[in-house]
Amino acid sequence: MDLLKIEKFINKQKVSFICSVDDNGFPNVKAMLRPCKRTGLKEFYFSTNTSSLRVKQYQKNPKASIYFYHKGLIRYVGVMLAGKMEVLTDQDSKNMIWRRGDTMFYKKGVTDPDYCVLKFTATSGRYYCDLATESFEL
Repeated sequence: MDLLKIEKFINKQKVSFICSVDDNGFPNVKAMLRPCKRTGLKEFYFSTNTSSLRVKQYQKNPKASIYFYHKGLIRYVGVMLAGKMEVLTDQDSKNMIWRRGDTMFYKKGVTDPDYCVLKFTATSGRYYCDLATESFEL
């Protein structure tokens, strides 16, 4: 498995999907903007509202997955990563991924109590392309 190829693919995607587990054990999927920061295929950082349903779900059950895809005219490519999601509310983490335009979502700025960071740490993945799938460990 060419992990560098997967990293380059993820870099090109503008949308990602995060998945949490609800109180009844069912998966919940949410579309998000691309990660604010990424370290290889191991760590992904997203911004979200502290008051969101997803934050509550990850605090109860950190099992998570994230998904990236591209549908072309002929080819469909998808990457699913499985792992755990942490909810970070410390100021250093918030500062690390803050972007100037984020005030559109968090009116009180980088110190807004309703702004937090989701840190996803991948343990394994699955790559799909050209009717073939391949699993990999991280």
